[in-house]
Amino acid sequence: VIEIQFGDYIFPAFEQIVNEVATARFRSHNNWPAPMVIRVPVGGYIQGAMYHSQCIEATFATRPGMLLAMPSNAADAKGLLKAAIRGQDPVLFMECKNLYRQERAKSPEPDKDYVLPFGIGRIVKEGDAITVVTWGNTVNVCLDAAMALSDSGIAIEIIDLRTILPWDKDLVIRSLKKTNRCMVVHEEQMTMGFGAEISARIMEEAFDLLDAPVKRVAALDSFCPYAKPLENAVLPQASWVIDAATKLMKY
Repeated sequence: VIEIQFGDYIFPAFEQIVNEVATARFRSHNNWPAPMVIRVPVGGYIQGAMYHSQCIEATFATRPGMLLAMPSNAADAKGLLKAAIRGQDPVLFMECKNLYRQERAKSPEPDKDYVLPFGIGRIVKEGDAITVVTWGNTVNVCLDAAMALSDSGIAIEIIDLRTILPWDKDLVIRSLKKTNRCMVVHEEQMTMGFGAEISARIMEEAFDLLDAPVKRVAALDSFCPYAKPLENAVLPQASWVIDAATKLMKY
């Protein structure tokens, strides 16, 4: 288990990670596993500015051979980290810095031997209006939005993917059978963010379930500023989710 602080500074090691570590099984006819866990603090909402606010999941998701996790709470972090350490594949374990000090990120320990397999999402709030797919920091952003939307009679269902590779497509599709509308919310930039991949898969494999196009809510295509008002203007806010959900319901 190694740690790279922070995600913004991981790129000098990018070649070794994606061309050497992630390819070990492929290059060895599956004879050489690469049981490495790379813990990386990521994300903004902390006034970390452009060098301490980046999300990196989409960049690494384009490369095969690795597992990607981004938990939203302490219990999931423990369970996923134990699964990652016990596994035989390289894992990029992304930890949202903003959640380190958040009271709401605390969660009861299911048990001392709790292990959470990769690829299993969780419905953190049930609803029947819109399936909202999210992970990491933006789980709480969506929960804040859900409270306001409920006052307008819009009950969104929030799915915390917990892992990016693999991601729980089956859970998303089961939810869509109930809601028939989908929104993907993530902290990384809109253009080429992982939400684009999720949206494409849904359009390809669950198009008949949709009553409206998949909606994405993500950071602006910009570097993250230091000043709090400017950071809030770049990173996804609950008001953005509320606005997108309202428009999606009117489609």
